Amino acid sequence: MSSAIESLVSYCSDSDSENESESRSRHDITDPDATAHLKPLPSGPTMTLAVLNAAPEVAVKESVETGQHLDPSLKEVTFNPTFETLFAPEFGPVNPFKSQQMAAPRNMLSGYAEPAHLNDFMFEQQRRTFSTFGYALDPSVGTAEVTTTSYIGAVDEAEKNKGLTVFEAGAKKTDKRKKVKGGEAGEIETFLGPWAKYADEKDGAKPSEEEQKELDEITAKRQKKGRNEEEAPAEEKTVLHVKDMYDYQGRSYLHVPQDVGINLRTADVPDKCYLPKKQIHVWTGHTKGVSAIRLFPASGHLLLSASMDCKIKLWEVYNERRCIRTFIGHSKAVRDICFNNTGTQFMSAAYDRYLKLWDSETGQCISRFTNRKVPYCVKFNPDEDKQNLFVAGMSDKKIVQWDIRTGEVVQEYDRHLGAVNTITFVDENRRFVSTSDDKSLRVWEWDIPVDFKYIAEPSMHSMPAVTLSPNGKWLACQSMDNQILIFGAQNRFRLNKKKIFKGHMVAGYACQVDFSPDMSYVVSGDADGKLNIWDWKTTKLYHRIKAHDKVCISALWHPHETSKVITCGWDGLIKLWD
Repeated sequence: MSSAIESLVSYCSDSDSENESESRSRHDITDPDATAHLKPLPSGPTMTLAVLNAAPEVAVKESVETGQHLDPSLKEVTFNPTFETLFAPEFGPVNPFKSQQMAAPRNMLSGYAEPAHLNDFMFEQQRRTFSTFGYALDPSVGTAEVTTTSYIGAVDEAEKNKGLTVFEAGAKKTDKRKKVKGGEAGEIETFLGPWAKYADEKDGAKPSEEEQKELDEITAKRQKKGRNEEEAPAEEKTVLHVKDMYDYQGRSYLHVPQDVGINLRTADVPDKCYLPKKQIHVWTGHTKGVSAIRLFPASGHLLLSASMDCKIKLWEVYNERRCIRTFIGHSKAVRDICFNNTGTQFMSAAYDRYLKLWDSETGQCISRFTNRKVPYCVKFNPDEDKQNLFVAGMSDKKIVQWDIRTGEVVQEYDRHLGAVNTITFVDENRRFVSTSDDKSLRVWEWDIPVDFKYIAEPSMHSMPAVTLSPNGKWLACQSMDNQILIFGAQNRFRLNKKKIFKGHMVAGYACQVDFSPDMSYVVSGDADGKLNIWDWKTTKLYHRIKAHDKVCISALWHPHETSKVITCGWDGLIKLWD
């Protein structure tokens, strides 16, 4: 065992010494023994060996410039090369596989296109001439030496047309036409028209004084008609649909009936309201969609409806539920209507840019107002001492206040940035709230044209329908993001985030919202023609009724009834639900 270990140690030491000697010989160049084999052998009879050069000098032809070599693929150089350097042949061996086609210079896929100066117009001219007449100029021949042999294609046709191009031939025809109609083109300044030759005749066809006067009147009428066609108010008339306007005691239909089972004269509110279940009546008569409905103030025994057929109709809510009177006086769709406090008069706003004051009993149009803008909403001031004043939201972003007695604008509220959609009086009629297409809600003091409260959030949408609650504490706003938002109507006008009513589709339509008299329910139509009823406390959607075939634009809960709701839609129908 010990002898084996000794032999292994001696082997390792021998191998280490060999490695050291090898590395020493490899690094120690000055060792004479290490370089002895590289030195030339001494001269003598023995054979000599010369040191070989791996890169010998190559003989070059005298005609070849051996100066600085330029790479043919370079696009720019950083020094000034000589002519010989630029035009020296490429270095390297000849490619034995390069064909003649490959060797030819190319600047495009199919070969080499020689640069030639030919502008687009000349090329298009010759192309069109060739496609029309069958000949064109030979591009290889200069334009200075054009002969009959300079054309290609139909040379005979070229001789016949004297080499005219399509543009020259077209110009020739145009000149001929000009000569026939009015003379040379250069005479256009002196050309007096086709009837000039009759100007000097004594018996010319001039109108007499009477004829001239008549012509002037016709011209003036035409100009006036063209200018004022849209501005001219439509003729007002009314149609009474009942046989007798007065009963045996001389009372008109405005008199509140006593025989309907409930006392309509008092301001009593039902103790508890219930959900309407079924349709009990349909009022028909409008030929187009109904845009707004309003109940008679206080009693609610009459219903006023405005329609897109330009008519306003007054209906009975009780007894026979007849159509009592039709008011005709607008030339375009009626947008909004509003009774005064007593119901004896009402205002109508239409797309013909007119606001008209009507007598509810006689049907007479008392007066008309316009500022040449479309009124979107109209409201009387509810104060008893201000019944001669009304405000209208206009399409030109203004709220305009008129006085009925003078017919003049007495105030303008100009702060909105879009068309004004609604006006609602709050806080015992000292203030009013307006909403607009600018997605904001503004609160105004009466007769002060600066808004004292401005509500606009980035998340807010336009609110084209607003209703005040029966207790006067809340504003229900139909928002265009398919929600009904509730704002406080006292002091701070804060959004009540706990009362948001959802579940219906109204985007794009100003569907009117209403409350039940006891504040138990909130009702609204929607774009699908459905009547939606929510619980006020829980904001839960309680009931949904398919009310109309088209948009259900308005829903009114009768102020004296426990479960009677009136709806109207764009199908032209007004329905009563109970």
